[in-house]
Amino acid sequence: MPLIALTGGIASGKSTIARRLAELGAVVVDADQIVRDVQQPGSPVLEAIAEEFGEGMLQPDGALDRAALAGRVFGDSAAVTRLNAIVHPAVRAESARRFAEARDADPSAVVVYDVPLLVEARVDDPWELIVVADAPDGVRRQRLVELRGMSEADAAARIAAQVPDAARLAIADAVIDTTGSLDDTVRQVDELWATLPARLAARAAARSPG
Repeated sequence: MPLIALTGGIASGKSTIARRLAELGAVVVDADQIVRDVQQPGSPVLEAIAEEFGEGMLQPDGALDRAALAGRVFGDSAAVTRLNAIVHPAVRAESARRFAEARDADPSAVVVYDVPLLVEARVDDPWELIVVADAPDGVRRQRLVELRGMSEADAAARIAAQVPDAARLAIADAVIDTTGSLDDTVRQVDELWATLPARLAARAAARSPG
């Protein structure tokens, strides 16, 4: 079962690529959705977050107050490290369960893990291929302002808080440039899908001894 990682910075067009890959037949596992799932009320992860950062991280109904948590840890590297120590092991375990579930349902399935924090947390996992969604900072900043309603300063801060584009491009086996139109992005994804068997075969041959 090919296991492909899809990553990219905020507003890089990664979700658009993931949707197109799903339309083409890939099984897409969404890391952000897993994070939300493991932080449901009553979960060990949410209880640990409340214990570490205070009951103020919870809404009146017991759900995680994501805005409050983001405000608490943003810009505080030590707090981010403590949060990641709580969340990442649970996400890793649940993603492995979903990969296995996909494999059991269809051993030939192409599984794509849509994961924003690949460089930060999972770059050494045994991916068959790493695909990076790429767009310049200026384009991503404009998207955050126009599509998500952020201020210029907030958009710039969110981008700056992530790893540099160069760090993602350094590990890429394939790059989808999302700077252009939606049709152009979709065309590149379709080309990637069409060439995927050859890419995977080449990677397998390169890894084979002798």
